[in-house]
Amino acid sequence: MEFRHRSVLLEETIENLRVKPEGIYVDGTLGGAGHALEVCKRLSATGRFIGIDQDEDAIAAAEDRLREYKDRVTVLRSNYCYMVPELKKRGITAADGILLDLGVSSYQLDQAERGFTYRVDAPLDMRMDRRQELTAAAVVNTYSEEKLYQVIRDYGEERFAKNIAKHICRRRSEKEIRTTGELVEIIRASIPAKMRMTGGHPAKRTFQAIRIEVNQELQVLADSLDDMIHFLRDGGRLCVITFHSLEDRIVKNIFRKNENPCTCPPEFPVCVCGKKPAGFVVTRKPVVPTEEEMNANSRSKSAKLRVFERRIEA
Repeated sequence: MEFRHRSVLLEETIENLRVKPEGIYVDGTLGGAGHALEVCKRLSATGRFIGIDQDEDAIAAAEDRLREYKDRVTVLRSNYCYMVPELKKRGITAADGILLDLGVSSYQLDQAERGFTYRVDAPLDMRMDRRQELTAAAVVNTYSEEKLYQVIRDYGEERFAKNIAKHICRRRSEKEIRTTGELVEIIRASIPAKMRMTGGHPAKRTFQAIRIEVNQELQVLADSLDDMIHFLRDGGRLCVITFHSLEDRIVKNIFRKNENPCTCPPEFPVCVCGKKPAGFVVTRKPVVPTEEEMNANSRSKSAKLRVFERRIEA
């Protein structure tokens, strides 16, 4: 199956990266290399691009798509949380721009056996990196009822989280839950019929929650952004595209903290904590897709782009 993925907010992201022909640019979520290709087109022979992804299918597709620029491209199979040490290992000490396009690719959703989608019956997997041990099946079958409830409530913002967790535990006590279809059936039975009529597919939020837990998506994001900001050169930019409110809140708060890190009490007339801003937030409000893009690609509807520019004080 071909690795298809429509790059969301493509023009807006490239414009905000402000690619310099001789610069060093990093994509921490390479995917099908849609954003990467546009960056590489703008690089000169002295420019450099590093793409990182956990998914072996994405790596293969990206290398193929970027083969025309292979003299200036390095592709790494890794999690973006290891970006800074991986780059330093290769003699790179700063970047001119970094991009993260979070969430699941169209390819991963459409490839049934990956278990990301609730629309097709498939094994419960949901791993972005299939080398890791933890799967959706392990979460569903081994987590305590309380922990399942917390995952579904916190990561899915699902109002029926308690009931869903209870139904999952009841079913698995009879037999192991092995497929997405079985899980969808359990979720459907956990939500009142009247509520199932609104708000999209009843399993959407629970599947999102389990996927986030399997891949530790929010923790990885929260642990990585500060390092990325401080790895940028003066004037370099970090562009992050999110697809749900939990991710967006993390990005917004970390960007704000890096713009104004002062921890002095508000009544202090001057700052005495000595914490200096790392730069400034370029996007006071997130950039969202145009009506045209949303009509052409329904998966872009929830996308938000936030941009931070590094400033190093003299």
